[in-house]
Amino acid sequence: MAAVDSFQFLYREISRSCSSYFEALALVGAVYATRRAVVLLRACCTVVRVHFLPRMMPSGKLTQRYGDWAVIYGASEPVARAYAEELAQNGVSIIFITQDSSSLRDIVAFLTQTYGVETSVVTANFSLGQAAGMVERSRGAVVNISSGACCRPQHGRVTLAAFTGYLDNFSRALHFEYSDKGIFVQSLIPLQIASSRHQPSSPREGWFVPSPEVYASHAISTLGVSNRTTGYWPHTLQYGLIRCIPEWIWIFVSRVVLSAT
Repeated sequence: MAAVDSFQFLYREISRSCSSYFEALALVGAVYATRRAVVLLRACCTVVRVHFLPRMMPSGKLTQRYGDWAVIYGASEPVARAYAEELAQNGVSIIFITQDSSSLRDIVAFLTQTYGVETSVVTANFSLGQAAGMVERSRGAVVNISSGACCRPQHGRVTLAAFTGYLDNFSRALHFEYSDKGIFVQSLIPLQIASSRHQPSSPREGWFVPSPEVYASHAISTLGVSNRTTGYWPHTLQYGLIRCIPEWIWIFVSRVVLSAT
Protein backbone atom coordinates (compact mmCIF):
# COMPACT_ATOMS: atom_id res chain seq x y z
CA MET A 1 0.00 0.00 0.00
CA ALA A 2 2.84 2.32 0.87
CA ALA A 3 4.48 1.54 -2.44
CA VAL A 4 1.26 2.37 -4.30
CA ASP A 5 0.86 5.64 -2.39
CA SER A 6 4.48 6.53 -3.07
CA PHE A 7 4.05 5.89 -6.81
CA GLN A 8 0.89 7.99 -6.98
CA PHE A 9 2.58 10.79 -5.07
CA LEU A 10 5.62 10.62 -7.36
CA TYR A 11 3.38 10.66 -10.43
CA ARG A 12 1.51 13.73 -9.19
CA GLU A 13 4.74 15.54 -8.45
CA ILE A 14 6.19 14.74 -11.87
CA SER A 15 2.96 15.78 -13.57
CA ARG A 16 2.89 19.03 -11.64
CA SER A 17 6.50 19.88 -12.47
CA CYS A 18 6.11 18.95 -16.15
CA SER A 19 2.72 20.50 -16.71
CA SER A 20 4.22 23.51 -18.49
CA TYR A 21 6.06 21.20 -20.89
CA PHE A 22 2.88 19.24 -21.57
CA GLU A 23 1.05 22.46 -22.34
CA ALA A 24 3.82 23.57 -24.68
CA LEU A 25 3.76 20.21 -26.50
CA ALA A 26 -0.03 20.38 -26.73
CA LEU A 27 0.25 23.86 -28.25
CA VAL A 28 2.84 22.68 -30.78
CA GLY A 29 0.62 19.73 -31.68
CA ALA A 30 -2.40 21.99 -32.11
CA VAL A 31 -0.44 24.37 -34.36
CA TYR A 32 0.85 21.48 -36.48
CA ALA A 33 -2.60 19.90 -36.77
CA THR A 34 -4.09 23.26 -37.76
CA ARG A 35 -1.40 23.79 -40.36
CA ARG A 36 -1.97 20.36 -41.89
CA ALA A 37 -5.73 20.97 -41.90
CA VAL A 38 -5.22 24.28 -43.71
CA VAL A 39 -2.94 22.61 -46.28
CA LEU A 40 -5.52 19.86 -46.85
CA LEU A 41 -8.34 22.40 -47.16
CA ARG A 42 -6.31 24.43 -49.61
CA ALA A 43 -5.59 21.33 -51.71
CA CYS A 44 -9.28 20.43 -51.77
CA CYS A 45 -10.19 23.97 -52.85
CA THR A 46 -7.57 23.78 -55.63
CA VAL A 47 -9.03 20.51 -56.92
CA VAL A 48 -12.52 22.03 -57.00
CA ARG A 49 -11.30 25.26 -58.64
CA VAL A 50 -9.21 23.56 -61.31
CA HIS A 51 -11.18 20.43 -62.15
CA PHE A 52 -14.83 20.99 -61.27
CA LEU A 53 -15.76 24.67 -61.50
CA PRO A 54 -14.50 25.12 -65.11
CA ARG A 55 -16.66 22.18 -66.22
CA MET A 56 -19.74 23.42 -64.36
CA MET A 57 -19.27 27.12 -65.18
CA PRO A 58 -17.22 27.58 -68.37
CA SER A 59 -15.52 30.95 -68.57
CA GLY A 60 -16.22 31.45 -72.27
CA LYS A 61 -15.43 30.10 -75.71
CA LEU A 62 -11.84 29.12 -76.38
CA THR A 63 -11.90 31.09 -79.64
CA GLN A 64 -12.77 34.27 -77.75
CA ARG A 65 -10.07 33.73 -75.14
CA TYR A 66 -7.17 32.49 -77.27
CA GLY A 67 -8.04 32.96 -80.94
CA ASP A 68 -9.48 30.92 -83.81
CA TRP A 69 -6.47 28.69 -84.43
CA ALA A 70 -4.48 26.14 -82.46
CA VAL A 71 -1.11 24.62 -83.36
CA ILE A 72 -0.56 20.97 -82.47
CA TYR A 73 2.72 19.13 -82.75
CA GLY A 74 2.86 15.34 -82.43
CA ALA A 75 -0.83 14.65 -83.10
CA SER A 76 -0.08 11.03 -84.02
CA GLU A 77 0.00 10.31 -80.27
CA PRO A 78 -3.37 9.19 -78.82
CA VAL A 79 -3.62 11.92 -76.17
CA ALA A 80 -2.65 14.72 -78.58
CA ARG A 81 -5.11 13.38 -81.16
CA ALA A 82 -7.92 13.33 -78.57
CA TYR A 83 -6.98 16.84 -77.44
CA ALA A 84 -7.18 18.03 -81.06
CA GLU A 85 -10.70 16.60 -81.30
CA GLU A 86 -11.73 18.45 -78.13
CA LEU A 87 -10.43 21.70 -79.62
CA ALA A 88 -12.36 21.05 -82.83
CA GLN A 89 -15.54 20.44 -80.83
CA ASN A 90 -15.06 23.93 -79.42
CA GLY A 91 -14.82 25.42 -82.91
CA VAL A 92 -11.05 25.90 -82.93
CA SER A 93 -9.34 25.44 -86.30
CA ILE A 94 -6.11 23.48 -86.13
CA ILE A 95 -2.67 23.65 -87.71
CA PHE A 96 -0.89 20.32 -87.45
CA ILE A 97 2.90 20.46 -87.44
CA THR A 98 4.48 17.12 -88.20
CA GLN A 99 7.52 15.50 -89.74
CA ASP A 100 5.32 13.02 -91.64
CA SER A 101 2.10 14.46 -93.09
CA SER A 102 0.82 11.04 -94.22
CA SER A 103 0.25 9.99 -90.60
CA LEU A 104 -2.34 12.75 -90.13
CA ARG A 105 -4.55 12.32 -93.19
CA ASP A 106 -7.29 10.43 -91.36
CA ILE A 107 -7.55 12.78 -88.36
CA VAL A 108 -7.50 15.88 -90.60
CA ALA A 109 -10.32 14.55 -92.78
CA PHE A 110 -12.31 13.43 -89.72
CA LEU A 111 -12.12 16.81 -87.96
CA THR A 112 -13.01 18.76 -91.08
CA GLN A 113 -16.01 16.60 -91.97
CA THR A 114 -17.31 16.10 -88.44
CA TYR A 115 -16.86 19.51 -86.86
CA GLY A 116 -16.57 21.80 -89.88
CA VAL A 117 -13.33 23.44 -88.72
CA GLU A 118 -10.44 24.42 -90.92
CA THR A 119 -7.31 22.32 -90.77
CA SER A 120 -3.84 22.72 -92.18
CA VAL A 121 -0.81 20.44 -92.13
CA VAL A 122 2.69 21.92 -92.04
CA THR A 123 5.68 19.66 -92.50
CA ALA A 124 8.40 20.97 -90.21
CA ASN A 125 11.08 19.90 -87.78
CA PHE A 126 11.55 22.05 -84.68
CA SER A 127 15.03 20.67 -84.20
CA LEU A 128 16.08 22.71 -87.25
CA GLY A 129 15.35 25.95 -85.44
CA GLN A 130 11.88 26.69 -86.84
CA ALA A 131 9.41 28.09 -84.27
CA ALA A 132 6.09 29.91 -84.01
CA GLY A 133 5.41 32.81 -81.64
CA MET A 134 2.16 34.62 -80.58
CA VAL A 135 3.70 37.64 -78.92
CA GLU A 136 2.60 40.07 -81.66
CA ARG A 137 -1.09 39.23 -81.10
CA SER A 138 -0.72 39.39 -77.29
CA ARG A 139 -3.04 36.41 -77.11
CA GLY A 140 -2.63 32.67 -77.26
CA ALA A 141 -2.10 29.43 -75.37
CA VAL A 142 0.55 26.72 -75.43
CA VAL A 143 -0.18 23.28 -73.97
CA ASN A 144 2.71 20.86 -73.44
CA ILE A 145 1.80 17.31 -72.42
CA SER A 146 4.49 16.00 -70.11
CA SER A 147 4.05 13.06 -67.71
CA GLY A 148 3.69 12.34 -64.02
CA ALA A 149 6.91 10.35 -64.37
CA CYS A 150 8.73 13.61 -63.69
CA CYS A 151 7.60 13.75 -60.04
CA ARG A 152 9.45 10.67 -58.73
CA PRO A 153 12.35 8.52 -60.01
CA GLN A 154 11.24 5.21 -61.50
CA HIS A 155 13.22 2.11 -62.36
CA GLY A 156 13.78 1.66 -66.09
CA ARG A 157 12.39 5.10 -66.93
CA VAL A 158 15.44 7.30 -66.61
CA THR A 159 15.12 8.89 -70.05
CA LEU A 160 11.36 9.41 -69.69
CA ALA A 161 11.71 11.02 -66.26
CA ALA A 162 14.50 13.31 -67.51
CA PHE A 163 12.67 14.37 -70.67
CA THR A 164 9.30 14.95 -69.01
CA GLY A 165 11.00 16.82 -66.16
CA TYR A 166 12.69 19.08 -68.71
CA LEU A 167 9.43 19.65 -70.60
CA ASP A 168 7.55 20.43 -67.37
CA ASN A 169 10.12 22.97 -66.18
CA PHE A 170 10.46 24.43 -69.69
CA SER A 171 6.70 25.01 -69.81
CA ARG A 172 6.64 26.65 -66.39
CA ALA A 173 9.53 28.91 -67.38
CA LEU A 174 7.72 29.89 -70.59
CA HIS A 175 4.59 30.74 -68.62
CA PHE A 176 6.62 32.90 -66.26
CA GLU A 177 8.26 34.61 -69.23
CA TYR A 178 5.19 35.26 -71.40
CA SER A 179 2.15 35.31 -69.11
CA ASP A 180 2.32 39.10 -68.83
CA LYS A 181 2.18 39.27 -72.65
CA GLY A 182 -1.21 37.53 -72.81
CA ILE A 183 0.12 34.03 -73.55
CA PHE A 184 -0.96 31.17 -71.32
CA VAL A 185 1.47 28.23 -71.20
CA GLN A 186 0.19 25.06 -69.55
CA SER A 187 2.10 21.97 -68.49
CA LEU A 188 -0.03 18.81 -68.32
CA ILE A 189 1.45 16.01 -66.21
CA PRO A 190 -0.93 13.07 -66.56
CA LEU A 191 -0.33 9.73 -64.91
CA GLN A 192 -1.33 6.45 -66.57
CA ILE A 193 -3.59 6.64 -69.62
CA ALA A 194 -5.01 3.74 -71.60
CA SER A 195 -3.23 4.33 -74.89
CA SER A 196 -5.27 2.12 -77.20
CA ARG A 197 -7.99 -0.50 -76.97
CA HIS A 198 -6.37 -2.44 -79.78
CA GLN A 199 -3.02 -2.89 -78.04
CA PRO A 200 -2.82 -5.96 -75.78
CA SER A 201 -0.18 -4.32 -73.57
CA SER A 202 -2.33 -1.26 -72.95
CA PRO A 203 -3.71 -1.03 -69.38
CA ARG A 204 -7.43 -1.51 -68.94
CA GLU A 205 -9.52 1.64 -68.78
CA GLY A 206 -10.79 2.62 -65.35
CA TRP A 207 -11.31 5.48 -62.97
CA PHE A 208 -7.57 6.10 -62.56
CA VAL A 209 -6.66 4.96 -66.09
CA PRO A 210 -8.84 7.01 -68.46
CA SER A 211 -9.00 6.70 -72.22
CA PRO A 212 -7.32 9.48 -74.23
CA GLU A 213 -10.77 10.88 -75.09
CA VAL A 214 -11.90 11.03 -71.45
CA TYR A 215 -8.61 12.56 -70.37
CA ALA A 216 -8.69 15.22 -73.10
CA SER A 217 -12.28 16.22 -72.24
CA HIS A 218 -11.20 16.88 -68.64
CA ALA A 219 -7.85 18.45 -69.48
CA ILE A 220 -9.19 21.05 -71.88
CA SER A 221 -11.44 22.49 -69.15
CA THR A 222 -8.33 23.37 -67.11
CA LEU A 223 -6.86 25.52 -69.88
CA GLY A 224 -6.54 29.06 -68.59
CA VAL A 225 -7.24 27.96 -65.01
CA SER A 226 -3.98 26.30 -63.97
CA ASN A 227 -0.61 26.52 -65.68
CA ARG A 228 0.49 23.18 -64.17
CA THR A 229 -1.93 20.33 -63.55
CA THR A 230 -2.50 16.65 -64.17
CA GLY A 231 -5.58 17.62 -66.18
CA TYR A 232 -7.68 14.86 -64.62
CA TRP A 233 -8.86 15.06 -61.01
CA PRO A 234 -8.34 11.37 -60.07
CA HIS A 235 -4.76 11.81 -61.25
CA THR A 236 -4.50 14.89 -59.06
CA LEU A 237 -5.48 12.78 -56.05
CA GLN A 238 -2.84 10.20 -56.98
CA TYR A 239 -0.23 12.91 -57.55
CA GLY A 240 -0.97 14.44 -54.15
CA LEU A 241 -0.52 11.09 -52.41
CA ILE A 242 2.74 10.47 -54.25
CA ARG A 243 4.08 13.88 -53.23
CA CYS A 244 3.28 13.12 -49.58
CA ILE A 245 5.65 10.14 -49.61
CA PRO A 246 9.29 11.09 -48.82
CA GLU A 247 11.58 10.27 -51.71
CA TRP A 248 13.79 7.94 -49.66
CA ILE A 249 10.73 5.86 -48.72
CA TRP A 250 9.61 5.83 -52.36
CA ILE A 251 13.02 4.57 -53.49
CA PHE A 252 13.22 1.97 -50.69
CA VAL A 253 9.75 0.55 -51.46
CA SER A 254 10.52 0.54 -55.20
CA ARG A 255 13.67 -1.50 -54.60
CA VAL A 256 11.80 -3.93 -52.35
CA VAL A 257 9.11 -4.41 -55.00
CA LEU A 258 11.72 -4.90 -57.74
CA SER A 259 13.63 -7.46 -55.68
CA ALA A 260 10.41 -9.35 -54.95
CA THR A 261 9.56 -9.58 -58.64
